[in-house]
Amino acid sequence: MQITFRQLRLFLAMAETGSVTGAARMTHVSQPTASMQLREVSNTVGVPLYEVVGRRVRLTEAGHDLARTARGIANEWDAFEQKIDQLKGHRRGKLRVAVVSTAKYFVPRLLGSFCAIYPEIDISLEVLNRDGVLQRLRENLDDLCIMSMPPGDISLIDQVFMPNPLVVIAASANPLCRRRTIALDELHSQRFILRELGSGTRMAIDAFFKDRQFKPQLRLELGSNEAIKEAVAGGLGIAVLSQHALYANARDQAVSVLKVKGFPIDSNWHVVYQTGKKLSPIAQVFHEHLLTESRIWLEQHI
Repeated sequence: MQITFRQLRLFLAMAETGSVTGAARMTHVSQPTASMQLREVSNTVGVPLYEVVGRRVRLTEAGHDLARTARGIANEWDAFEQKIDQLKGHRRGKLRVAVVSTAKYFVPRLLGSFCAIYPEIDISLEVLNRDGVLQRLRENLDDLCIMSMPPGDISLIDQVFMPNPLVVIAASANPLCRRRTIALDELHSQRFILRELGSGTRMAIDAFFKDRQFKPQLRLELGSNEAIKEAVAGGLGIAVLSQHALYANARDQAVSVLKVKGFPIDSNWHVVYQTGKKLSPIAQVFHEHLLTESRIWLEQHI
């Protein structure tokens, strides 16, 4: 097959953006040129690679196979370019990181310190729920993924780099905030506001409660830590959240951490990537930076 590397990049851009227009914009070509080149790719392969439904591109099975192939080739080329830049004394390239939503409270700061050292590196940061990060992990779209509950059905290189304690919070006006110790059973009368099913935080909470045969009275399930904090501050109930989501200063948010026996729940942050994946030089450097800087960040905030 006579498909150029530029055409592969264009097809990959279409797969990632979900549109021909997005692919044209990403690869800096006109839309007519993009459309013509993509048709040429399909004709060369000889089977349908995609269809356009409601202005959105949907890849066929062959299209997904080609996207995976193109992504592997592009990643290898990017890694080669980074190695050449290293030989020249440069640090340039792109780093792709996907994180679950709770990690957004500290990962940008770690990325900031990394960019201060390597200002020529471009960062792509995807902040998603756990399902979104898992999808990107399965498709090998990023250099590294950060989450609290890595999946068990994917072979991964997994490094724990920071604790993720889960604490119980209540509105600061709640009488429980004045208690020095609270038994878990005393929370039976409280209404709980928890993260949505499938989130890493919720999985850890459910496992903790199941182990202690405690069944919370559930009032709300929300997909946002901010929404949960506002609901708690408004007196709708109590919640269990990552301590990172409190910015280490819950009082400023009209909520307080309750001193419940058995809490905080021990959890950890993991940086993961698929087994067999060869990290680019930039990803390797960031991986090392993450492990070092997270310890410093932890000393300052926890």
